Amino acid sequence: MKAEYLLGIDHGGSVSKVALFDTEGHEIAVSFRSVELIQNFQGWSERDANQMWTDTCEMIREIISKSGINSSQILAVGCTGHGNGLYLVDNTGDLVRNAINSSDYRAQSYIDRWKACRVDQLSLPLTAQCLWPGQPNALIAWLIDHEPETIEKARWILMAKDFIRMKLTGKFHAEITDMSGTSLINVIDGKYDNKVLEIFGLEKIGHMLPPLIGSADVAGYITSEASISTGLKEGTPVAGGMFDIDACALASGIVDENQMSLVAGTWGNNQYISKTPLVDKDLFMTSLYSIPCWYLMLERSPTSVSNLEWFIKTFLSNEKEEMGDRFFHWMDAQVSAATPGTANVIFLPFIHGCNEKPTLKACFYGMDGNTNRSMLIRSVYEGIVFAHKHHIDRLLKFRDRPTVIRCTGGATNSAVWMQLFADIIGIPMEIPEGTQLGALGAAMAAGACCGVYNGFPEAVRNMIRIRQRFEPNPDQFAMYEKKYLTYKNFIQKIKNIL
Repeated sequence: MKAEYLLGIDHGGSVSKVALFDTEGHEIAVSFRSVELIQNFQGWSERDANQMWTDTCEMIREIISKSGINSSQILAVGCTGHGNGLYLVDNTGDLVRNAINSSDYRAQSYIDRWKACRVDQLSLPLTAQCLWPGQPNALIAWLIDHEPETIEKARWILMAKDFIRMKLTGKFHAEITDMSGTSLINVIDGKYDNKVLEIFGLEKIGHMLPPLIGSADVAGYITSEASISTGLKEGTPVAGGMFDIDACALASGIVDENQMSLVAGTWGNNQYISKTPLVDKDLFMTSLYSIPCWYLMLERSPTSVSNLEWFIKTFLSNEKEEMGDRFFHWMDAQVSAATPGTANVIFLPFIHGCNEKPTLKACFYGMDGNTNRSMLIRSVYEGIVFAHKHHIDRLLKFRDRPTVIRCTGGATNSAVWMQLFADIIGIPMEIPEGTQLGALGAAMAAGACCGVYNGFPEAVRNMIRIRQRFEPNPDQFAMYEKKYLTYKNFIQKIKNIL
């Protein structure tokens, strides 16, 4: 009997990945491509989605070649990707302009105007999320005013993974978890709602919203054209897929309220699920979860690992080049060398944005003549964890403390860093097995759509294993509670003067 496999495609904010898994969740082969950002103007962040499709085809062919399997052994395909932003196509599926990333903030003035007119208060009971400039509602409003010809050409509004799925199947759909994070639908009802569009003055674009499908629904099948481009077998089913925050949560085994999920990647995502939707002005977002009848509550900001990437690129690029694969082991040693009792520097991880006030910028505070490089590196690690703790604490206002937090993202590659997460947040941290958790979540959708598993809970039981667990140190937790208070007080002080 031939082995059988599931394929997961994950287009993140900075890296695209394709990964092959067996039906027990073991990672067989992985392929990567870096995403080249297009930033023609201040506040703009775009990408060439046609190149994204070309990269996808190349990565799939690489996976099939690298693994040595026959494409007929791939039972189904699932897609995930960054949420929000905007992918506009015409009625043939051709892009009408560059795709816009969720980190784009050209539409900030529209958010400011809507908030001044209390539009956010009108939309919240329906959308269950705050307003921010990288969402499609704000970007479409901007395009209507600044690129009306683009809106005239466009037929469908898609998200990143919806675009890739359309290229695979030739079918136009909007998957429900992704669309529920856009402020374009009624999240409480899980349906399109003209009232939502009217609140934002977007009722004229209702015809551009594609039919909704679920994460585990069969969205279509690999076309003959896509088969030639990718090497996949024509007729292979393709699942609806999911928002990448759902994919990481599923790949962490989140199927009930006992756990929380933390993603320490380009963005810092902190989330939990419940059968009761939370609608609150202090919550970043409530969206629909991949498991029917469950909602996902999210707190997030660009205050996570991307800050360390900036620090390394700016101050340690030579060391990284010289050390190669040994570099991050050296980084861990630097963090360990600066004991928490002596490393009193505080880093505000706001290089790419802030979770407190839009005008706040990153900084190091508390340096003196005794400050050394190890202390600065440790402060970056700690500051990123403090930013996650800020979001976790906000979520804990609405629920009981979880028994464990399941962690994914780049920070999980460092045991030293994960122990800091446990010590600072004060909750056990667990790391799921595998390196590509977003792609694994997408592959779970593939398994559910083709009948390998009867829904996501069964897929989790069969495909997810925990690799490592970190228990909080009570003494370190008490010490860090004091340092975190200093971190928060410092932010409050500068908020009042900037």
